[in-house]
Formats: sequence, C-alpha cells, structure tokens
Amino acid sequence: MDILLLLVLLLYGEQQLLTSAQSSERRILARVPGDLIIGALFSVHHQPPADKVHERKCGAVREQYGIQRVEAMLHTLDRINRDSQILPGVVLGCEIRDSCWHSAVALEQSIEFIRDSLVAAQEEEGGATATRCSTDGAKKPIVGLIGPGSSSVAIQVQNLLQLFNIPQIAYSATSMDLSDKSLYKYFMRVVPSDAQQARAMVDIVKRYNWTYVSAIHTEGNYGESGMEAFKDMAAKEGICIAHSDKIYSNAGERSFDRLLDKLWGHLPKARVVACFCEGMTVRGILMAMRRRHLGGHFLLVGSDGWADRYDVTDGYQKEAAGGITIKLQSAYVKWFDDYYLGLRPENNPRNPWFPEFWQHRFQCRLVGHQQENSQYNRTCSESLRQQYAQDTKMGFVINAIYAMAYGLHNMQQALCRGGTGLCPAMRPVDGGALLDFLMGTNFTGVSREFVWFDEKGDSPGRYEIMNFKKTGPGPNDYSYISVGSWDNQGLKMDDNEVWSNRSAVIQSVCSEPCQKAQIKVIRKGEVSCCWTCTPCKENEFVFDEHTCQACALGSWPTDDLTGCEPIPVEYLHWDDPEPIAAVVFACLGLLATAFVTFVFVKFRDTPVVKSSSRELCYIILAGIFLSYLCTFFLIAKPHVVHCYLQRVLVGLSPAMSYSALVTKTNRIARILAGSKKKICTRKPRFMSACAQLVIASLLILLQLAIVVALFVTEPPAVVHDYPSVRQVRLVCNTTNLGVVAPLGYNGLLILSCTFYAFKTRNVPANFNEAKYIAFTMYTTCIVWLAFVPIYFGSDYKIVTMCFSVSLSATVALGCMFTPKVYIILAKPERNVRSAFTTSTVVRMHVGDGKAASSSGSRGTLWKRRNSGPETLSSNGKSVTWAQNERGYRHNLWKRISIHIKRKESNQTAVIKPFHKGGDVAREPVTKVLYGAAPEERPYPVMYRTQLPSTASAVSSRETSLGRDKDSASRASIMEQISSVVDRFTANISELNSMMLPGSPPATASFLASRELPLTTGMSTFADVQHERGGAQEDCQRSHNVASTRRGPELDELTALTPPSPFRDLMDSTCGSPTSRASASALYMPSSPTYDRLLLREYGQSSSSL
Repeated sequence: MDILLLLVLLLYGEQQLLTSAQSSERRILARVPGDLIIGALFSVHHQPPADKVHERKCGAVREQYGIQRVEAMLHTLDRINRDSQILPGVVLGCEIRDSCWHSAVALEQSIEFIRDSLVAAQEEEGGATATRCSTDGAKKPIVGLIGPGSSSVAIQVQNLLQLFNIPQIAYSATSMDLSDKSLYKYFMRVVPSDAQQARAMVDIVKRYNWTYVSAIHTEGNYGESGMEAFKDMAAKEGICIAHSDKIYSNAGERSFDRLLDKLWGHLPKARVVACFCEGMTVRGILMAMRRRHLGGHFLLVGSDGWADRYDVTDGYQKEAAGGITIKLQSAYVKWFDDYYLGLRPENNPRNPWFPEFWQHRFQCRLVGHQQENSQYNRTCSESLRQQYAQDTKMGFVINAIYAMAYGLHNMQQALCRGGTGLCPAMRPVDGGALLDFLMGTNFTGVSREFVWFDEKGDSPGRYEIMNFKKTGPGPNDYSYISVGSWDNQGLKMDDNEVWSNRSAVIQSVCSEPCQKAQIKVIRKGEVSCCWTCTPCKENEFVFDEHTCQACALGSWPTDDLTGCEPIPVEYLHWDDPEPIAAVVFACLGLLATAFVTFVFVKFRDTPVVKSSSRELCYIILAGIFLSYLCTFFLIAKPHVVHCYLQRVLVGLSPAMSYSALVTKTNRIARILAGSKKKICTRKPRFMSACAQLVIASLLILLQLAIVVALFVTEPPAVVHDYPSVRQVRLVCNTTNLGVVAPLGYNGLLILSCTFYAFKTRNVPANFNEAKYIAFTMYTTCIVWLAFVPIYFGSDYKIVTMCFSVSLSATVALGCMFTPKVYIILAKPERNVRSAFTTSTVVRMHVGDGKAASSSGSRGTLWKRRNSGPETLSSNGKSVTWAQNERGYRHNLWKRISIHIKRKESNQTAVIKPFHKGGDVAREPVTKVLYGAAPEERPYPVMYRTQLPSTASAVSSRETSLGRDKDSASRASIMEQISSVVDRFTANISELNSMMLPGSPPATASFLASRELPLTTGMSTFADVQHERGGAQEDCQRSHNVASTRRGPELDELTALTPPSPFRDLMDSTCGSPTSRASASALYMPSSPTYDRLLLREYGQSSSSL
C-alpha cells in the first residue's frame, strides 16, 4: 500500500514539476535541518487572483500573515533548541512552505510533505531509492504540521495528512467543522472554535437590542460554518436576519455592488450588518459602500477575519467608522519585535522569501541579489521599523510551535525514559502516539496564558472587542480601540467608549418593543422580529414576549405582569352595610317574636289565644324565631358548622311556619265543606288539637328528611366561589339542588296554604283569622316570587336569602299575630267569644212542629225538609220558615226556638220547635228532626222547656176565639214582649218585616206588621236576668207564662231564642235539674199561625272556629 501511494505521489510530483517548468516558476520552501522536522504552511503570498486561479499563481507577498509568521517559526525554534528543558539532546528542524491562502496550492505543498516523508521512510527501511534527483540531499519526514491559517485550506490539508497519521496544529483556523473528531482526528488548534466567536457576536448584537440585522459571510468553510452558528444562536435570542448572503473574497466590483443593493433594500430597519468574513471580503464591501454612497448608513460587526487589520480599512476609514470587530485575544510578543526589526536581506539567508518581501515593502531594488526585482529603480536602504505592525495572531503561531515541541518532549520522556536524544522508540515517530501526547499537553503560553486542549482538540476562547473610530482631527485619524472582552464568563463592554451618549446608539429593529402588558403578535409572512403589539387581557400576565397566560382562578396578575398573586378572599363582614341592615332587621324581628310569644303564653287561656289554635301558633312562632336566627349564621364567616346550620335553618324554619298554617287552613276548609252539605252524617276527622300537632309535625319531619338526605349526598364544606375572575368569595358549598330542594318543599307548603286560604275566603260569618291567613299567604307568595330571580340572578345570594327569610317571617308575624296582640293588650273587652266575627244576620232553620234535633259540643247533624222557593240563602243572612208541605192546619200551634251550639264549627242559629202538648218543665227527651233516626245522630242533646231570655221581635195572629180573652192577659203578653225586646240589645240594629199573610179581618188591628227599633248596645242574658230581679223572679214568670199556655184561648205558642255567648254556660233553677236552659218561650194567642218570619240586620256573635 505504501509503495502504491508512493508511486502516485511521485507521478503527481513529476507532473507538478513539469507544470512549474512550463510556467517558469518553481515552489520555494524554507528548510532548517534537525533531528526532528516540523512542517509549516504559511500564506507567504496572497491568494491567486480570480483570473489566475487555474494557474495556481500566487499574488503579492504578505508581511504579517506571511513573512512575520515564517520568521516567528524560525526564531521560536531557535529559542526551543537553546532551552535544555525542552527535548534535551534533540534539535528541532523545520520545513516551511507557502500555501498562498489557497486550497489547491496548499494541497500541492502538502503532497510534497508526504512524498518526502515516504521517501525518507523507504530509505531508512532499505527499500527502493528515490527516482527524483535532488540537490537538497536526504530529507527527513515531518513529524507534524503547523498551519495553515485558513479553515477551508486546513480542512483540505487535514484530509490528506490524516491518511498518513500526521498530526496538525492550526494557529488561526477556527471553523466549527474542524471540531468533529470523527472527520478530522489528527487536527488540533490553539484558537477557539467559531462557535464561541459566533456566541460573542450574538452577545454584542443582543446588548444593543439590534433585533433585525443583515448577515454576510465569505464563501468557504470559515464564513459558512461561522455564519451558520451565528444564525442558530441569534434565532434563539430573538434576533432576526433581514437578509443573508455570501460572496468570495476575490469577487469583482459588480458582485459587491449587487450585494450592497440588496442590503440597501432593507433600510432603514436593518442598519447593522453581521459580517463573518475574511479581511479582503470586508474591504470589498467598504469599497462598494463608497461607490454607492452608503457610507454611514450601515454599521459592520466583523469576525476575527477582520479583527484589527489596517490593511482592510486603509483608504476607506469613513465607511468603516463605528465598526465593531472581534479579535482573538493574543498578547503582544515583545521579543519578536527585537528579533524581527533587526532583520535585513543580508543577514537573513534562512528565509527565501525575505528579499522579495523587502523589495515589495520598500519599493526598492536589491542590486546583485539573485532575487533582484528589476521593476524597481530605487536602491533599498530602509529599515523594517518604518510602518511596522506586528501580526495580531503572532502569539497563536508561537503557541502552536511550542505545543508541538512540548508534545514531542512528553513523548521523549515517556518512550526514552528520561534519556537525551532520540531513542529507537522514536525512530521513526509514530503519529498516532504523538497525537495522544499532544492532546494531553498543557503549558504557559507566550503571553502568559494557560494553553490546553479539550476533547475536540480546541483551546478555550478568549476574544477582545475592538471598535474602529476616529481618534484625531485628521481625515484619516482612525484607530482600533479595545472596548471590551469576551470569554466563557460572558461579554464585557465599555459602552461609553463605543458611543458618545446613549442616544447615539443606532437602531436596527423591525418593530419597536412592546409596552408593559403587551405581547408580540407576528404578522403572517413576516420574520419573528416583525410584529404588532397586542395588550393582554386584564386577568392575564406576560408569560413571555409572545404569550399572554391567564392566571388561575383565585389569582390575579401582579403589578409588573410577570406572574400571578392570590386574590384576597372575600366574605361578609359584620361591619358591612348590608349585613348591618340584615342583622338589625333580624334583631328587631327576634324581639318582636319574643314579645308576641310572651303575650301568647301569658294570655294562653283567653278566647283570642284559644280560638287561634294555641299549639299551632307556638309552632309558627318557633319557625318565625328560627327564620330571624338564620341571618346570623348566613352572615357569619363560613365554617363547616355554620354551613350545617344554614342548611338546616333555611329549610326548616319556613317549613315549621307553613306546615302549621297548612294544617290550620286545611281544618277550616274541611269544616266549611262539611257545613255546606245538606245532610251531615259524620263528624270531620282529625279535628282535635293533638291531631293537628301530629299533622304539622309530619310535614316538618318531611322537610328535615330532605335536609338530611342532602347532607349525605352533598356534605357541607367551605369552598371558594368565583363570581368573576377578579373575585374570590368564601362560601358554603351549597349547590342549586341544595337550595331548590328545601325551598321547593317550602314553596309547595306555601302554595297549599295559599290554596286553602283562597278556598276559605268566604267562610260563613266572615271568619277574621281566615282573612289574615289569606293575606299572609298572598304577601308571602309575592316575596318568594321576587326572591327567586334575585337570588339566582345576582351575586348577593347571602344577603338576598337573609332578607327574604326575614321578610317572610315578618309578614307572618305582622299579619297573623299583630291583630291578636292588639286585641289582647289594647282591646281586652273584645277578648271574648262573641267578638270574633262581624256578621249582622243570624242563620236559622225553623221547624214545623216536630221536635228539634239535638246538638253536640263538636258538631250537629242537620236535615232540611223540602224548602220552597221562598227559602233564602243559608249563609247567615236570613231565616226562613219552610211551608209545611201538608198544608196549614187550623188550631195547630207552631213552636220554634233558637239554639246556639256551644262549639259549633259554623255560625248557625237553629230554630227548634217545642212539642205541641208538652209541659214547660218536661223531662229530657230526644226527638227526631225531619225523620232522622236517632241512631243517625251521634251527638244527641237532651233539652227541656226553655226559660225566658232575650228575644227578637215577634208578630202573632189572634184567632176569632181570642176576642173574648181578658185584656189583662193580652197586656201581660205585650208587656213581656216589650220587656224582652228592650233587654235583648246584642248589637241588633233593627228588627222588622214581621208579616202575617192571610189573617182574618177581625185580627187586623191587633196583629199588624210592625218595626221595633232596638238599641245597638250589648247585653247578655245574665244582665237581663239580674235586672229583672234574679233567677227566682224569672222562674216565677216562666211558670205564669206556662199556665197561660194551658188555656183554651191559645192554640199554639211560638218561641224565638236568639243565641248568646254565655247561654250554654248558664244553669236554670226552673227547669229540670238535668238540663240547661237553652231558650226562652214567648206566648201568643192561640189562633194565629205564623207563615213566615224574616229577621234582618241581626247583629249577634257566635263562637269562633
């Protein structure tokens, strides 16, 4: 394989010699003999012009990048060879070749290195001899290579050298690609990768908020890899590239002019141009800027290819003014100046390019020198001190040479075991082993910096930031000023040195930065740096410059909109206006309820309280008290205990009140319904106080069961409620179901109570309590109808609930209990059984001679005989005698009496007939009214002959036989009638229309119809009796009247007994000892029979329901 490669290289070398001969040019090299030879590639000449590239004909000689670097290597090797601490007993030699900063030329020179190495290896092994004649004598192989400076050239060279395991150390090749050890295993460098330089450029652009820049790079590996790294990092930092382009360093003017036209198209937004370019590319851009009169419109940010080179800016300082460049940090090597400035052509024979350089530098002619340039006429006599500037990368060149020397030294120490000179293990030097020693090398560099290599063969990055600016009054007084530095710790800049003031900083943005609380919205089709500013919503904070993020429920953006903070939790406080009003209202209600309860308990045995169903009233009052008490638990700060009490009280307190009211109104309705039946066969059920309590309790327990069921399904707890994104309230976790279910049941009770109240609105005798209940329920319905939309449609649910429950309790308390308390306290004279209705007419059923039906204490069975068309309404407004269907029977007495049942469920005055032939003091008997069998009457009443009491007006008819009666008897009867009428004054306004149809003519003058005016005062039967002389006198009178009844003159006696509140409680001393006086008897002449008697405007009270 080696022989084959040797043949190829030999053939290639012969071809190169032939080509060189044809072009009359031969490649020059510099060689210093030694035990170990180090190769070097320096760009002694400029790269070939565009029209000479195919000839590989190099350009003019270069001082800094060429001659100075050659001299630096020669002098550095001298210093190493003189240092006994490095490679003792070994002399380092070198072989330096010119790469012309061109890949083809550098590859050609690299082949020469390898061919010489292969030939030397073959000679040492005793193989074939070299076929090429050479006057240079035997050549030794190179152990390693220094250079070249260009990254693209270095890549080409490395591709060849690694085939022969020859290590390569670069001094200025910074391409990122060279860090890939899988491709370039034998490549190392003492400069950092372009990735770090790109990072430094991005940091500079970012520091001054240049978010919209153009990007230009030199065609080739150096510019492409560096710019690629810059773009990637810039994108991550939000920096946009307005325009990106590339160009060759040796491109023509027209190419640079087209490039400037593209850049001008993005003005005035993209004023900054990031240029990852070699020096000559930058110079071409500056020249185009002058041609296009764009000086001052752009600011260039250049890489280390420009750095601080004056050869780039000479003649175009105005166009380059303000430019910021990056320079590899390298200290000035003072000892090189001492060596270099003393060189002259006559004392520097080692450098074959020095005479050419000298003549080119001073434009002079070295007379007699073999490299004499005849185009110059002037004889050279100048010194290098004139216009001298040291190469900015001189330190890296020297460090690369020292790195190779230290690697060889370490190898010698390891393989030769501390001996001097070269041991057999280093003959020849193994390139692979040498690479390992080089990777582990570390030393102090020429500028006292620490030099070492990482796993990729790169050295740490250290850059100096330069600013090209005017430093003097002259038109060309411009210099590079160090304004900062960059290393792994970041960028450090002196902004005051760069800009005279802050306002002088140029702007290079596509869109202005957004204000606080705004984000960037990228327009469609635009780069990410061109945006419109859009404000965030009030509940959002700026998550990043492109995103608004809403705060979670319960939090709100901070003042700087960088995050969220918890919203203060709200709940009702005792000192808020609404709770104060609700608490005051509830306290007044509690006091009023307690007062009413006290009154009812104290006067519990009075008719007002007893007639109002005391037990149910106490339940209603308890419910009202709890309703007012709800306010305190609703307003208190939410707690689990409070939540339980709220659920219980809000549902249970109205249920207690309305359950009792439903029970009461249902009882009234059933009593009224029973009284309207023609035949009442049985007593209504569940009318007792105990039954009413049981019914009310069952209704209350049903509500309690609903509340308990909700406790199981929805256990009360304290949660946060969010009525809006800006509010957080501490509330109990009562759902709509938890509100609707209990209140729905209460609503059902309210509707039921309202229905019964409406049904009993026309209760006979205008029962006042029914009216109060009806009004209460109508008002309650209005309150709750208003409550529902307010509660579910507003945020003030707790306050609404407080006032609704309290208002409902107030309605019940005011409408139902205030009138009763008023009567008890302010009108005690009305606190009697006779004062609870306002009816002005007594409703009476009149018999036809049969015995009156019995009446019990709890109900009376009625049976009406066929009532003719003359029968009036039985609503308590009139009284009608039904005409006996068997016709009128002459000389037949009709007897009537009025009964007031003691605990009647409806106000009814019952007219009962006496037995025709019975005695006044007859034994208690039970009769059947209108054919009703005794067994059909569950409440038989034993009555006896009635005693005189208050009476209404009576009209009588006298028969033809009555004319002969003694006038004294008639006067006695009339006196009795007048006396009774005068004493019976229980709110009766008048008694009239006493009519006698069909009376004989002879009796007209005596029995004419008349009106008897009555007083409106109130007197009881007891009062009348006392005024008449007591019970004994009345008893005597009743006996006298009874004796007149047995006379043959009287055919029939009719007695009318109006009701009295105290009648049923009175005992008679005249009747049977086993019966109570229940009526009074009035005696009239025997001949008249009354067809009809109508009582109007009868003002009398009966017992309350």
